[in-house]
Amino acid sequence: INKNKKILLVGGTGYIGTVLYTSLTKKGYNVKSIDNQIYGQNIFNKNFKTNYNKHKNFLNFKSIEIDLKKIDYVIFLAGLVGDPITAKYPKESNLVNDKGTIKFLKFLGKFKIKKLLYISTCSNYGLSNSKKKLNEKSPLKPLSLYAKSKVDIEKYLIKNKKKLGFSFNILRFSTAFGYSPRMRFDLTINQFTKDIFFNKKVLIYDPDTWRPYCHVLDFSRAIDKILFNKNKQLDFEIFNVGNDKNNYSKIAMLKLIIKVMGKGSYKILKDSKDKRNYKVDFSKIKKTLNF
Repeated sequence: INKNKKILLVGGTGYIGTVLYTSLTKKGYNVKSIDNQIYGQNIFNKNFKTNYNKHKNFLNFKSIEIDLKKIDYVIFLAGLVGDPITAKYPKESNLVNDKGTIKFLKFLGKFKIKKLLYISTCSNYGLSNSKKKLNEKSPLKPLSLYAKSKVDIEKYLIKNKKKLGFSFNILRFSTAFGYSPRMRFDLTINQFTKDIFFNKKVLIYDPDTWRPYCHVLDFSRAIDKILFNKNKQLDFEIFNVGNDKNNYSKIAMLKLIIKVMGKGSYKILKDSKDKRNYKVDFSKIKKTLNF
C-alpha cells in the first residue's frame, strides 16, 4: 500500500529525520531527503544508502526542483533547531526559520504534492500559569526565537491555506528523547541519562517546570497514521503529538531515570535558564487517529 507513497524529508538527516527515514522505509514508504548537513556527512555514508540524502540546501530552489517532482508528501524538519542555536545565531535563524521557510512554502505550491506535514513544537505554549493541560486551541506564548519562528510559520500556513496549492497538517511535537543515528544530548531525558551513565552529577535548573516527552519512534508512528488516513476532514488540522501520561516535571523525570538506572545524583541550580512550563493535552490525536 505504502510503496507508491513518495515522501521527501526536508532536513532529513537530523536527530528526528534519520529515525523517520528508517522507520518509514520499513513501513514501505519511498523516502528521500534533502539536507545541507551542517553537522557533517560521515554518519550517513556509514548508516544509509547513498541515494537517501542529497546534500542540498532547501533554499537553493534550482537544485531542489528535481527532488520535488513526483513527490506525494513533504515532511518539513529543516532549520536551525532548538533554543540554544537560534539564540546564538539570531540573524541566520530569522533568514532560515522565518523568511526562508515562507519562501520555500510559496515555491512548494508549484508542485503537485498531496500534503505537507509541518513539524512544529509544543514549546509554542511557552509559559503557562494554567493548571489545565493545553490543547491545540490554547493561546500560544512562545519564549524563544525558535518557538516564535514556529508560531510565525503556523500563522502563515493557516492564513494562506486556500492559496498554497496543497493541504497540510501542523504537528506540535513534544520534547523528544531516545536513540538516533544523529544523536543529540542537549535534550532533557537524553542529557540526564548520559550524565548518570557516566557518573556525572546532574545539574538541574527550573526543576519544577513541566513539559511533555515523546520517543522519536513514536513521532514516526504518528506520521504514519496521518499519511495512512484518507479522511479529507483532517486537512489543515493541528495536532499535539505525544501522550498525556508523559507530562512530567523535570525533577520527577530525573528521579524516574535515577530509579530505572539504579544510580545517579543531582544538584539543583538556583539560576533560571528555561522558563518554559506547560502540560499538554493529547486527546485530539488519540481520538482522531487512535494514536
